[in-house]
Amino acid sequence: MALKAPDVGKMRMLTDIFAGNKTLHLFTNNHIPASADTAASYTEATFTGYAASTIAGGSWTVTNPSSGVAQAANAQVTFTSSANQTAQTVYGYYVLHADGATLAFAELFASAQTIQNNGDTIKITPQFQMTEM
Repeated sequence: MALKAPDVGKMRMLTDIFAGNKTLHLFTNNHIPASADTAASYTEATFTGYAASTIAGGSWTVTNPSSGVAQAANAQVTFTSSANQTAQTVYGYYVLHADGATLAFAELFASAQTIQNNGDTIKITPQFQMTEM
C-alpha cells in the first residue's frame, strides 16, 4: 500500500521545514534546477546593490489551497540595482537553509530578467508547494 500524507500532515511538515531562517539568492547561470543540485550548482548575482535576502523562520504562511496540496508562501522580496552597470542576466532564484550551505529549493524564471540600470528591480514572492506523489 502506498504512503498517504493527509493535507493536515503536509501543512505541518511545511510549517516545520520553514521554521528556521532561510536566505533567498538570485542566480546568473542558465541552469534548470535538478534533484541532484547543491548550492554550488548556482552562480550568485553580483550586480551593484545586490545582497541575498534573509527570510525569518516562522514568517511563512502555510495554507491548503486545494485538496492534496499544501503551500508555504512568504512576502514579496525586491532586489534593486543601485547603479548603472554592465548588464547582468538573472535566470532565477535559490533558497538556502540557515547553515548557508544546504539548498532548500530553486526556481528558474519563465523569462530571464536583466539588471543594468540604477533602479532596475527583480521582485520575487517565494513559495513552495507539497503535493501528492
